[in-house]
Amino acid sequence: MWTVDDRIRERLRAADYGDWRARVEAIGGCAKPIRLAGGSTLMHTPTGEVIDEYGGTAWVPCGNRRAAVCPTCSDRYAADAFHLIRAGLSGGSKGVPESVTDRPRAFVTLTPPSFGQVHNRAFTSTGRPLRCPCGERHHEHDPRIGAPLDADGYDYTGAVLWQAHTGVLWHRFVTRLRREIAKRAGIRVRDFKYVARVSYGKVAEYQRRGLVHFHAVVRLDGPDGAVSPPPTWATADLLDEAVRAAAGAVAVKTMRPDGTALTLTWGGQVDIRPILRTSDVEDDDGQISEQRLSSYIAKYATKGTGKTEAADRPVRSQLDIDHLRVSDHHRRMIQTAWDLGDLDQYAELNLRRWAHMLGFRGHFLTKSRAYSTTFKTLRGDRQAHRLVERLTALGIPAEDFADIIVINDWEFTGTGYADDAERELAAAISDRTRQARLNRHRTEQEQAA
Repeated sequence: MWTVDDRIRERLRAADYGDWRARVEAIGGCAKPIRLAGGSTLMHTPTGEVIDEYGGTAWVPCGNRRAAVCPTCSDRYAADAFHLIRAGLSGGSKGVPESVTDRPRAFVTLTPPSFGQVHNRAFTSTGRPLRCPCGERHHEHDPRIGAPLDADGYDYTGAVLWQAHTGVLWHRFVTRLRREIAKRAGIRVRDFKYVARVSYGKVAEYQRRGLVHFHAVVRLDGPDGAVSPPPTWATADLLDEAVRAAAGAVAVKTMRPDGTALTLTWGGQVDIRPILRTSDVEDDDGQISEQRLSSYIAKYATKGTGKTEAADRPVRSQLDIDHLRVSDHHRRMIQTAWDLGDLDQYAELNLRRWAHMLGFRGHFLTKSRAYSTTFKTLRGDRQAHRLVERLTALGIPAEDFADIIVINDWEFTGTGYADDAERELAAAISDRTRQARLNRHRTEQEQAA
């Protein structure tokens, strides 16, 4: 009986291995490529002349942002997240002026409330570990961290419903923030949009207890966003006061399955730190710099849900839940979301679809329209770059690029690789590509220093 190693050796000896490897390298070793069949045509629009044609099959990256599913596509998403956040922080690119660095900016963290006491790992101000309420001092990787001390007394229903309403809660926070800023500036709320704008970029991060908290870069702009300066009354202190007031004032009201009222709010721990143009992530005063903050946020945008927080794929049945490789605590959250999703009163929440996310229904990275560029624009820039490379290789003058269109006609034929041998080889190519990129980046940093 053949082993995986036998099948790998057989694949390496195959006559088409060179072509197969070239395809895998072209998509960076994507773990689950999308296979297409069809063709692509380059046409010169003024004359209708066909300049180049390609027909046959093609592979494109899966685009999954979770590192646990596809490290290659996760890296690409992280890079895009970095540029998106960095553009809104530092300006000077992606249509954002450098003047945004002179505006009131804050790094805001909003947390969930408590739904029951959980095992934790805390420290004193001097770094001495504190005892958990259970009486022990947990080590960093103790699987009990985040799990409730009393699972039967933990409010799983409230936790899942809070998670499902975080999008509404954030929207109300931003709306209230405008009101709080206007009140402190002495202007009418309805006039706020004519003199200022709140811009933000935020990411969601799972805590060990399975609930998300939000990290956000909040910036005060003029009425036209990044391209216009804020009014003279806009200060970092005013922004700090308004954020604290807004976070404490907003709430979402819903009902428990038994009909009792449930009020959902942010937790009492609201962290707000001014963003400065310095070299460190955080200085002794708790201020955060812009240079590394974008990397910090991009990390959370791609971290997503690991095995300790949730499942990587949607839950389709009770059997899926029974066989998930997750902690008992997170399994109960998934089970609660699954059970609530079967009730008519929560039909609009579509909780069964989001059970694998512990009820969280939002995107992991979102931004306001005027904060900076968009993922769509970044993807379009990459496509335009590849088109320029193709036209240049064909010897077409740069002045004719604008007159050429691409006509694609592709059909989906499948996903992934043929067998475990191809998956192992693709993973090795992905690891090699990622390591080469890291080495190149490290070398560039050393040369710059």
